[in-house]
Amino acid sequence: MDILTVDELAALLKMSKKQIYTMTETRTRNGTMKNHPLPVLRINGNLRFHKAAIQEWLAGLAEGRPSESTCTG
Repeated sequence: MDILTVDELAALLKMSKKQIYTMTETRTRNGTMKNHPLPVLRINGNLRFHKAAIQEWLAGLAEGRPSESTCTG
């Protein structure tokens, strides 16, 4: 099981770390991110991401379907 840090996910998605943090905070608010929550784990206060869940989330975004995979730890 591959676990990504915020830095690794930001590099994978070609986004800033700030954008990743914003997406994890926005996932429970109204708007498009509510329909496509970024799958995230919190381990001792640190954000971590399952690589397979991120790939599934990206595929769902590409197909225009909501993600059913939301991890919270």
